Amino acid sequence: MRINHNIQALNAYRNLAVNQSNTAKNLEKLSSGLRINRAADDAAGLAISEKMRSQIRGLEVAERNALDAISLIQTAEGALSSVHSMLQRMRELVVQASNDTNTANDRAALDQEIQQLKTEITRVATSTDFNKTALLDGTFGTKVDQDSSKTTALSVTGVANITTGGGLKAGTYTISWDGADNVYNCS
Repeated sequence: MRINHNIQALNAYRNLAVNQSNTAKNLEKLSSGLRINRAADDAAGLAISEKMRSQIRGLEVAERNALDAISLIQTAEGALSSVHSMLQRMRELVVQASNDTNTANDRAALDQEIQQLKTEITRVATSTDFNKTALLDGTFGTKVDQDSSKTTALSVTGVANITTGGGLKAGTYTISWDGADNVYNCS
C-alpha cells in the first residue's frame, strides 16, 4: 500500500485559506470604516468603544435638552420683557398722576390705563407657556446634563396683583416682588 501526499499543495491551500480570511476581515473593516466590528477583533477595545458611544449619545441628548431650555428661556424672556415695559409704563403713569396740575378726570384716566396694564400683566403671566408648560408660575425646572442628579432650576415668579397708590414724588424707584404676599412693591 502506498500513500500519496503533496505537502507543498497542502501548505499552499492552508496559506490561501488564511489569506482569504484576512482579506475578508480587512474588507469588512474598510467597508464599515470601523477598526473593531465584533468582540473577536478587540474585546477590550469594543467594551471601551461601546461605553464611549453610550456617553456620546447621552451628551447629544443633553445638548438637545440645553437647546430646548434656551428656547424656553427665550420665550420667558420675551414675556418678562413685555411685563417690564408695562411696569415701566405704570411707573410713568404713577409719577404723572402725582402732578398737582392733573384734575380728578385726568387721574381717573391714568388709573384706567394702569388697571388695563395690570390686567395685561396678569394675562401675560398666566398665558406664557412653552410646550403647554406654564413658565411664570415659579415651579419650572429642567435637566440638561446626562447625569440626572444635576438640575438647572429656572425659577420665574408669577404676577397676580399689582397695587399702585398715591402720588409718587420725583426720584429713583425700585420695583420689587414680594413672593409671600404676591405683590410688587415700588419704593
